[in-house]
Amino acid sequence: MSLVRLKIKGISYSQTQNGAYALILNEVDGDRKLPIVIGAFEAQSIAIALEKEIKPPRPLTHDLFKNFADRYDIVIKQVIIHKLVDGVFYSSIICERDNIEEIIDARTSDAIALALRFNAPIFTYKTILDKAGIFLKFTSKETDEDKNDESIMVDEILQEGDTVEIDQGASDAFTELTIDELNKELEKAVANEDYEKAAKLRDEISKRN
Repeated sequence: MSLVRLKIKGISYSQTQNGAYALILNEVDGDRKLPIVIGAFEAQSIAIALEKEIKPPRPLTHDLFKNFADRYDIVIKQVIIHKLVDGVFYSSIICERDNIEEIIDARTSDAIALALRFNAPIFTYKTILDKAGIFLKFTSKETDEDKNDESIMVDEILQEGDTVEIDQGASDAFTELTIDELNKELEKAVANEDYEKAAKLRDEISKRN
């Protein structure tokens, strides 16, 4: 079976189900997206790894794994999303130590959070992308409708019960703040280890810039 390389397009959230997130993966040489429902903690961890400017004061669980692996010369070579059963994606982490390769089973969200920290490529099989990959409706110049399209897509793929507790309305309040106020709030959020809020603040700052 042929492998297809994926890149992370971003993390989207549901507009109708409080606290529901989806990691959006994009095929490198194509337009199909692979949406994967993930939990709030994993969404925060991936967002932290994507936003290089956010530095947690203490290591998160995935950072701890990276530090542990570095200490013992373990390298993650690649991550493969190898199976899809009843809407659940299964992944393998391909590791190497002393030229010996090992394959470790992992949740896809954890595997991707680690792949980011090791700068390891992410792959899936063409058969999985053929089955679960989708095209966004809007592919021309971005409009306001484009910005909501991924959130709509998340709502379509979510299953009952895929919710965690977050303050969904918090991001709306950030629009009232100035850039200086946003940066101050970002510093406070990181200091308080509120990485979900920090990621949202970082998004709002990026929009302004």
